[in-house]
Amino acid sequence: MKSFRTISARDLDSVSLKSEMETYGYVFIRDLLPKENLEQLLGDMTGIASDEGWTIEGSAPSDRIANPASTCFDPDLKYKQAANRAFRLERLHALTHHPVLTDVMKRLVGGPRLFVHPKPIARMIFPNCEAALLHAHQDNSGIAGSSESYTVWMPLHDCLQGQGTLEIKEASHLFGLQHTEGYINPETAQGGDWVGGHINAGDAVFFHSLTVHRSTLSTSSQLRFSVDCRFQSYDEAVSPLEIVFPNQAKGGRTWEDTYADWKHDELKYYWRNLPLRIKPSLAELAAQAEQVDSPEKRLRYTTMIDMIEREIPMLVH
Repeated sequence: MKSFRTISARDLDSVSLKSEMETYGYVFIRDLLPKENLEQLLGDMTGIASDEGWTIEGSAPSDRIANPASTCFDPDLKYKQAANRAFRLERLHALTHHPVLTDVMKRLVGGPRLFVHPKPIARMIFPNCEAALLHAHQDNSGIAGSSESYTVWMPLHDCLQGQGTLEIKEASHLFGLQHTEGYINPETAQGGDWVGGHINAGDAVFFHSLTVHRSTLSTSSQLRFSVDCRFQSYDEAVSPLEIVFPNQAKGGRTWEDTYADWKHDELKYYWRNLPLRIKPSLAELAAQAEQVDSPEKRLRYTTMIDMIEREIPMLVH
């Protein structure tokens, strides 16, 4: 396994991040984020894990010692319960808008017209849990919208090899969407070498939405905590699913619940002030609603339209 190409945060002004991304499909930056911000969020998330019974009774939550009897993963109901609590953390959303992070994002999208997707993922992964592994895939398969979007992956603590981390297929973004019926075969995925290595708290890995990547199995005794979020230029089309919650009518997440306990307002509904262009558009969704062959499918489309008009009101003016 080749090691990641690494760039030190102190050398950012002497490197063309955009050129690195265009060539390799990823940019790995050491010591980018202040550790105190990560430690605060890690404390919040380990507290949730402890409350849910995910750590060994009597151990300190900060030790992250997993309780094997509580092993769960998405889409288990008990995992979703904890993940929903983590998603509501104000510190989670504040991290994705940290100035040092958004500075790099702007360099990669090629200008100041940055849109940070408002649905970051707080990952809480049990060790020795193969069912929780994310096999080789491209994020654009799920993000949709524009192919010119990116992901940033950040561990909240040091992740050595064997503790569950990230691996990337170099230059795989140059081959477009590698269509599969699910995950991509890592042996036949197009691109260069697989690269990996240890990733410490404060490091960040940025990669293109077409870059093939995967997670690795943790063989330690500890839970792994990380955050990833997506971003792009708002000149590019955005999928409405990156903003609205299609399952909220069935008791899923809502922005109102998410923001209920926040102490600050500046990041609430921040996308409403941006000139976003969604894909599919409201007109395209309305046309699709007319073409479906069942009332249930038609209701799904009209519900989506109602949610978009409520959450992105700029689109209807």
